[in-house]
Amino acid sequence: QVQVVESGGGLVQPGGSLRLSCAASESIFSFYAMGWYRQAPGKQRELVARLTSRGTSNYADSVKGRFTISRDNAKNTMYLQMNGLNPEDTAVYYCYGDLGGDSGALDRYWGQGTQVTVSS
Repeated sequence: QVQVVESGGGLVQPGGSLRLSCAASESIFSFYAMGWYRQAPGKQRELVARLTSRGTSNYADSVKGRFTISRDNAKNTMYLQMNGLNPEDTAVYYCYGDLGGDSGALDRYWGQGTQVTVSS
């Protein structure tokens, strides 16, 4: 069974930094893409960042210049480095991975979510 487990959330003051980790049970080279969503209270789910197997990254406009998505293939782990955090970044963050299934279609696997709270 494919598992995706995330960690690193917590409480941080405005202007602070936090790094989220997302560990996969499969080689992340096998994934077509991996990324991070977040859902803030009263708001729709938002795609924060995405990283393809070829190394192409995409970011939401709201986090460009502050967040960085990366991966460590040897550790089968993806990271989201978050700098310059502000209260608007408060949300539950979910990592995901898109993995090709037997039919060739992609299956999406989700982490359990980790709470990030930015408050003074």
